[in-house]
Order: sequence, then C-alpha cells, then structure tokens
Amino acid sequence: MATFISVPLKKSSEVDLVKPLSKFVTVTYPAGEEQGEYIRAVEELNKLRRNALGRPLDKHESSLEILLRYYDQLCAVEPKFPFSENQLCLTFTWKDAFDKGSLFGGSVKLALASLGYEKTCVLFNAAALASQIASEQNLDNDEGLKAAAKYYQLASGAFGHIKDTVLSALNREPTMDISPETVGTLSLIMLAQAQEVFFLKATSDKMKDAVIAKLANQAADFYGDAFKQCQYKDNLPKYFYFQEVLPVLAAKHCIMQANAELHQSVLAKQKKRFGEEIARLQHAAELVKTVASRYDEYVSVKDLSDKINRALTAAKKDNDFIYHDRVPEVKDLEHIGKAALVKATAITPPLSQKFTDLFEKMVPMAVQQSMSIYNQRKAETVNRLVGTMREATNLCNGVLASLNLPAALEDLSGDSIPQSIAEKARSIVQQGGLQSVEQLIKDLPELLTRNREILDESLKMLDDEETTDNELRTKFNQRWNRTPSGDLYKPLRAEGANFRNILDKAVQADQVVKDRYSTHCDMIALLCKSENELNAAIPSANPTRTLQGSEIVNVLRSQLAQLDEMKKERETLEGEIKAVTFDMSTTFLTALAQDGAINEEHLSLPQLDQLYGAYNQRVQASLRTQEDLLGQVQTSHQEFSSLKQSNTEANQREEVLKKLASAHDSYVEISSNLREGTKFYNDLTEILLKFQNKCSDIVFARKTERDELLKELQQSIAREPSAPSFNVPAYQSTPAAPAAGPTPAPRTVFQPPQAQQQPEAKPQPPARPPPPSFTPQAASTTPANAIPTGPPTNNPPPVAPPSQAQGPPYPSYQGYPGYFQMPMGYNPYAYGQYNMPSMPNMPYMPYQATPGQGGYPGAPPAGQPYPGYPQQSPQQQPYYPQQ
Repeated sequence: MATFISVPLKKSSEVDLVKPLSKFVTVTYPAGEEQGEYIRAVEELNKLRRNALGRPLDKHESSLEILLRYYDQLCAVEPKFPFSENQLCLTFTWKDAFDKGSLFGGSVKLALASLGYEKTCVLFNAAALASQIASEQNLDNDEGLKAAAKYYQLASGAFGHIKDTVLSALNREPTMDISPETVGTLSLIMLAQAQEVFFLKATSDKMKDAVIAKLANQAADFYGDAFKQCQYKDNLPKYFYFQEVLPVLAAKHCIMQANAELHQSVLAKQKKRFGEEIARLQHAAELVKTVASRYDEYVSVKDLSDKINRALTAAKKDNDFIYHDRVPEVKDLEHIGKAALVKATAITPPLSQKFTDLFEKMVPMAVQQSMSIYNQRKAETVNRLVGTMREATNLCNGVLASLNLPAALEDLSGDSIPQSIAEKARSIVQQGGLQSVEQLIKDLPELLTRNREILDESLKMLDDEETTDNELRTKFNQRWNRTPSGDLYKPLRAEGANFRNILDKAVQADQVVKDRYSTHCDMIALLCKSENELNAAIPSANPTRTLQGSEIVNVLRSQLAQLDEMKKERETLEGEIKAVTFDMSTTFLTALAQDGAINEEHLSLPQLDQLYGAYNQRVQASLRTQEDLLGQVQTSHQEFSSLKQSNTEANQREEVLKKLASAHDSYVEISSNLREGTKFYNDLTEILLKFQNKCSDIVFARKTERDELLKELQQSIAREPSAPSFNVPAYQSTPAAPAAGPTPAPRTVFQPPQAQQQPEAKPQPPARPPPPSFTPQAASTTPANAIPTGPPTNNPPPVAPPSQAQGPPYPSYQGYPGYFQMPMGYNPYAYGQYNMPSMPNMPYMPYQATPGQGGYPGAPPAGQPYPGYPQQSPQQQPYYPQQ
C-alpha cells in the first residue's frame, strides 16, 4: 500500500558565471586585496553551481544540502550584483521536468536572463530531490518516518513558495512544470503524503483509534483536494507524469478514507454501536474493492482488504446472533473528525545548515547605488564651493588687470619692466609657453573623435541587434515571445544620449577656450620672448618718481597684499574642502536592514549640510572680504591715477601692461582648461569603454538567447502536425483479413527468393501493365489471373533470376509469387519471367489474346511468341522509382 509519489528533477545547461561576474568586480572595485577576494568568491560560486546542477545527484541528504547551499548563495548574491537583461546579463536555460520531448523535437526548455528564474528552478530541484529522498525512507522505523515527514513538508513548502513567487520572478509565462497550477498541485500532493506518514507513525505507535481515524480522514481530504486540483487543470493531464499520478491519488484517497472508517468502526464497537460498526466496515470494504478493481496495478490493498473483511465478517456474525442492531445508511453516519499534523515548511533563507556567504563583505546593490548618488551629491557640493572661489579669484584678477595693478605701482620709473610682469613672463615660459597650449589644443580633436567613435560603435551594436530582433518578431509574430530589444535598450539609449549631449557641450567649451586663446595669443607670445625683447616692446613713459614715497602708493600696496593673502587662504580652503571624507555605507546598510529600502535623499542631504556647512560659511566670508577690498582698491586707484602725470606715452605704456597682465591670467586659465579638457576626454574614454562593454555583453547575451529561442521554435514547429486532423473513412481503418497474403516488404529490406512465401489463396491481382515497347494506350483487358494455354513452342525456357538481386528489391505482389527485381536497364514490365514454385517444369507459355479482342498494335501473329525482352527506351520512365 505504501506507494509514494516523487517528482523528477529539472535539467540545466552549463553557464559560465566566472567571466561576467569577474568582469563586473574588476570594473566596480579597485584593484587590491578586496577585488581579489571577490574574484575568488565568484570562482567558488561557479564551482558550487557545477556541483549542484552539473552532475547527477544521489537521493541523499548530502546532495540536498548542496542544492540548498547553492539556493541560499543565490539569495545572498542577488542584491549585490545588478542581474538584469540590460546590465549584468546571465542567461539560464532549463528543461521542463515532465515534458520528455518527441522524436522530431527536443524537450521543452526556456532560457531567461533572470536570476529569479535560476532561483525558482533550483528550489524546484530541491523540492523534487526532497520528495525522492522521502520516498526512499524505510517506513518501518521511527527514524525513517520522521525523515519522510520532514522532507515531504519541505517539498510542499518549496513548491508552495514557487507558486507564490514564480510569476513575479520571471515577468513572463513560465514552462508548465513551474507554473503556479503545477507546483500548487505538487505542494498539495507532498502535504498529503506527509499526513499519510503521520498516519503510519500513529498506527505504528498504536495510538488511539479516534486519533488514527482523524489523521487518516485528513490525509484522505488532502489526497482528494490534490486529485481535484490535478483533474480540473486543463494543462496538467497532458503530461504522462500526471497521467500516472492521477490513479495513485484517487486510490490513496479511497484507501485513507477506508482506514478512517476502519478505525472509526473500532471506536463505534467500543461504544457498543454495532450497527454503525458494520456500516463503516461495509463502506470501507466498498472503498477497498473500488481500489482493487480500478487501481490494482498502481496500489496493492490485499492486506487492508483482508483485515476489513475479517472485521466485517466478525461484526456481522456477532450482530446477527447477539446484538441485532440496525445497520444505518452511510449518509446517516456521523462525520469523522480531522486532525492536520503537517504544515508546509516556510522557505526563509538560509535553508542550508552549512551556509556561509561568499560575498559577505560586498555591500548590496541598493547600498552601492545610494553610495553612487551620495558621492555625486558630494562632488556637486565640492565643485560648487571650489568653483565659487575660483570665479571670485578670476574676477579679482580681472579687476586688478584692468587697473594695471600691481604693475602700475612697480612701474614708477617708466622705463623698465615691472617686476610682476617679469615674473608672469617667466611663469609662462616655465609652463611651456605657446607650444604647450597649441599642443593641447591640437590633441583635443583626436580625443573627441576617439570618444565619438566608441559611442557610435556602441549604439550601432544596439541598432543592429534591435533590427534583427524586429525582423524575427515580424516573421514569427506571437511565437517570438521575448522582451523587445527596443524596450530593453531604453536605459542604454538614454545613457548614450546623455554621453552624446556631454560631448556636444564639450565641443562648445573647447571652442570658447580656442576663441579666448586667439584673443590673447599675441600678448602671450610677447610674454614668451626674452627680457630685452619684452622691454623693447613696452612703450616707455616719463618718470613718476615723485609718487614713490606717497601715502596712496603705500595704501594700495597694503590692499593688494591683503588680496594676495585672501587668495592663499582660498587655496588652503579648497584643499580642506576636497579632503573631507565620510563613509555613508554604514548609514545606508542600517536603513536597509531596518526599513528594507533606502531613502538616499533623506539621509544624504542632512549629512552633507553637516559636513560642508562650515566650509560654505567660510567661502561666503571670503567673498564678502574680496568685495570690500576691491572697493577699497578701486577708490585708492582713482586717487593714485589723479596724482600721476597723464600723457599719451604713459597711457600707451599702461594699456600694454594691462594687456600683458590679462594675457598671463588668460594663459593660466586656458592651460588649466585645456588640461582639464584632456583629462575629461581621457576619463570619458574609460567610461565609454565600460559603456561599450556593457552594450557588447548585453548584445552577446541577446544573441545567445535568440539562438536558443530559434532552436526551440524549430523544435516546436517540427512537433506540430503538418496538416489539420481529419476523419479516416471506416473502410480504411478495417483490419485486413489474414487470407489477403503477406504485406509487401519495404523497398529497403532485401528478401531472397527462399524467403518468399506462396499465399494459400490467390485473390484477383491488379491488371498487368502493357509491354513498354508498345503504345501505353493499347493496354489489354485480359484477366490477370488467366493462365496462358497456347501450344508449346521451341523457345528456350525462361532464365532463372539471379541468386542475388542486383538492385533494391521490389515488393512481391499478390498473385505474382515469383516476380522479383530485374537488373537495372531491364524493362520491369516484360512478360515471361515466371518462376512458379508450384510448376517448376512448366515451359514458357506465349501470350494468348482474348477471343474477340484485337491484339496489341504491332504484335506478332497469334500463336507466335513475342520477341526477346526489349530494352527500355530512354524517354520512358519506369513504373517503380529507381534508387
């Protein structure tokens, strides 16, 4: 009676986890000990998958432990890598566990770039293996019963978990074996078997009959629910697996109900309800009889049937001779109670007892994404503060250059190079002068072109794959049921558009820098010349030595010194702002653990305000100081200018000195901008190469998925019928009578003459075709079975056929038991080639025409034999196809 149902395992194709995951680790994490540790963890994960799925598993707890450990690791690694079709794309292929395929097409399989799909299939295998381990347990001892109950409940919980999560995990229609209907039915079956194990345990422990009856009745209820679930689902019975399971479920339902009635009858006997005892035993006997008559090939109930019949015979005998209690109808009996001692095991990772997270130190992707946004906010804050100070410094330098300060204070002699101008000239020469700037300007187009080519090539890969996908979607229509490439590539195309926009803005910025360089190129070239050449190029003016000891000159110098001190403070402040660091990962991890999600903005903004609030106040104070100092400098300069002796030469000299000071400031800014531009393009190249790799990876994964889907479609098309079904006429389906003779042998099977059998009865053979040497329309209507009766002739007897056929054998037709294959080139319709076993010595009989009917055109006179076997004309096709 102990027939238990187990579930077959799914089979998976091999997947290389090392290459894509290691590539992600290398790109995401800097080189070092941490990166090496993660790469080793990736290799260990790949090894774990091979052990769990790449080899047959024994029906043992150790094999189940490997599966559960791999499932736990998938759950742990899922939030730490961006597994998706448009990011880290890994395609997993699994075959249907129940569909064994057909002759022309392989078994049904599904390939998806989804880690949720992999988790679902691995959990299905864990449940299936748990059911197989439970079915192998020895139920004659307590250890076996406990283990079986444990594994059946685990299998039920796993199948139930798949039922609740499979649709959200896949985002598409799954294969039938992991569909909610199928796994829901399997969960009920496993739960029913677990309840039956508890019934067997109670029976073995000889518990009270009332308890055993309730356990059995509950098991019967579970089996009944499973049977209905299996029976009423349209897609399940088509599987051969469920065709075998259905009768077992029906039989188990009846058996458990019969056991419940049997033990409840004992309880009725104890309460002296002898009529109820007999009614329950009769009902149990009927149930067992039903099982024996319908499901005997699946479940044996002989022992249970004998036990019930003995109890029923004894109960009837006692009632007939002693108690004479009325036997009630079954419908009038009191319902037996139910006691469910089983519960599907909750699937809460980790399920393995030996699980250790291989990527324990790696933060989840949610934290990584939050950290990325936080770092971006931090960089924006730093750039805003630093940019504000630099703009203020440039403004200050521009104002001083327009006032020709400090050169005006240094040029009181009027005939020598001011010290500040000389220092600026030396600074430009040390930085490389014009050649350095021109080389940087020359390199920019090449860097820009390289980045554009990388971006264009990346987007072209997406365009080509999307075009192919659209063509196949148009060809196969609804059969092409994978995610459209246009929808899948939207994030990548948005990212590509952003990169193109960045490049366009960079081109505009480059042009601004080039225009500014063109404006100041002449003055910069002048600063690059020797000191004598520079002095000669600056106009001389009348000396203003009278101002050297004036108070206003000292005031201006003091104010300029304060401005220089302010600039140095800004440089120090800029370094402090850039050096600020704070690790937000701990904050984000805490929020993720507490709330299950991260509100990055809510956490980041207060922290940034706390970190940079004081620096922001110092920057604003520096701006106010500069504004006050510049106002004082302008006032003092007006007074200084009024004291200076004004003439044309002095004005020309001051104008040249202003241009030289402005050219120096422009040179410094242009060089800085060009170096930043070069660095920007180089950094962007690395980013674009990562983008290109991402596009290449997803296109390769989509190509692999496309090839798998095409192969699957070809197999499904091969399995489809080539024509619609139709009704075969009744006469065609009638079996042939035995006397009709042997079935013609296939052309590919050779039968020697000894193997030919003479039919006992000779039915009418088909009319023989006319000789090929004559006109086909002149076919004779002579009965095919008429034996020629002409006078004997002197023609030699026919030549016996060769002992071995010289070509592919022809069928042996009814009525022609000696008609064999002719050598190639012979006319297969020529007559006279008889070799009848019943008349071995019969001479050759010429053809006799039917009286009243004309012979064949061109035939010899009556009584004369036909000439020899004519050769077949080249234009005439043989009746049988030649091989």
